[in-house]
Amino acid sequence: MGARLRVFLSQEQDKTLLKLRTTDVPQKVKDRAEVIRLNADGWYVEKIAAHFNWTPQTVREVLHRWQKLGMEGLWELPGRGGKPK
Repeated sequence: MGARLRVFLSQEQDKTLLKLRTTDVPQKVKDRAEVIRLNADGWYVEKIAAHFNWTPQTVREVLHRWQKLGMEGLWELPGRGGKPK
């Protein structure tokens, strides 16, 4: 088993992620922000996955995107699939 995946947040980052819960953003973005906050609070990937009913790999992907892209990593990129009409 590899090292535990853990993110650390500044107070400002934590406040920004907390504010996302009450703003008008897609539910996926709110869930991803909460995943990052829970991990920063010491929750393990497996426990977060069980809480959200996600796979551990999905939680890891969210955490890796946060580490690589920061706030931009919370939103979906435009790409393939049906476009909204």
